[in-house]
Amino acid sequence: MDDKTLHQRHTEIRRRHEKLREEIKSHLNVQHSWVDSVADFLTVQFGTVWFFTLNGALFVLWITINSGLMPGVAPFDQYPFNFLTMVVSLEAIFLSIIVLISQNRQGHIADVRERIDFEINVRDEEETTKLLVMVEQIAHQLKVPLAIDPELENMEKRTDIEKIRARIEEDQ
Repeated sequence: MDDKTLHQRHTEIRRRHEKLREEIKSHLNVQHSWVDSVADFLTVQFGTVWFFTLNGALFVLWITINSGLMPGVAPFDQYPFNFLTMVVSLEAIFLSIIVLISQNRQGHIADVRERIDFEINVRDEEETTKLLVMVEQIAHQLKVPLAIDPELENMEKRTDIEKIRARIEEDQ
């Protein structure tokens, strides 16, 4: 194979890998509904110092007003601040649900990535095994003496995915 043909092969492989990356990104983005977008946006906003500061300021203001410490403003939620307790409880419920929605989507994306990684790893294992066999064939063709290497012989065997799956299930 000449240099030009080799360069074309490498370019083709790079294009194929880039196309695969784009397809994966596209697949992950297609499953992104408006609810997911809102949940992700809100989760990002809730995890900021700004949100924390805003909540703290509102609580201080609420307690100050309802303790009668702010002249000219009538308390509307007397101690023990039952209405504040309800508002904070509802806020906690909504925050929890929104964060869970976002985490569920992230978990789904992680599962998809894990499956993709597995497929790529299996493919990589097959290609590596094929390369080892080809290198050994080249060495034989060139009459290069090869030492007996049990580890190499083991690496040249096809990986039995079912055996690995069974071993993992046994360990669980």
